[in-house]
Amino acid sequence: MPPSWMAACTFTARGLAGHLPVGTTGRRDEMTKVKMETELPVEPENVWETVGRFNALQEWHPAVESSEMEEGGKVRRLRLAGGGEIVERLEQLDEEGHAYRYSIVSSPLPVGRYTATIRVRPAPDGKGSVVEWSSDFEPQGPEQEALETIRGIYQAGFDNLRKLFGG
Repeated sequence: MPPSWMAACTFTARGLAGHLPVGTTGRRDEMTKVKMETELPVEPENVWETVGRFNALQEWHPAVESSEMEEGGKVRRLRLAGGGEIVERLEQLDEEGHAYRYSIVSSPLPVGRYTATIRVRPAPDGKGSVVEWSSDFEPQGPEQEALETIRGIYQAGFDNLRKLFGG
């Protein structure tokens, strides 16, 4: 993995106040799961305008320099800040439910069979929104390394969303 990608997504597993990571059972015959979320003080529709566009990751994630669409908009090729590339496929889009599911086709990340969902929903108190990012994958190497890498990616995105939308 390019050092710049790791630097852009560095985080500490402890002290993620306001974010809810979900770990794993530790069994290697099961998929490893990560689920994190963050609250933003704006309406879900406003957040979805940015987060919901499959080809807009570079607008809100600091590790993504550019995104190019292929295969009629079903595949995005992400160029990472400092080098490297991730290719992802849009598996399902639910505009009404403010969610999309995607899979990784190729990447330098230590994961295989990776699928993820990004969802935006109203905050429980009705004021603002919650952005949820969850995934299932098979670690390629030590499970803890894969967990920390994916959590770091999500955390970097959430941190930047809070800069963009407040919170």
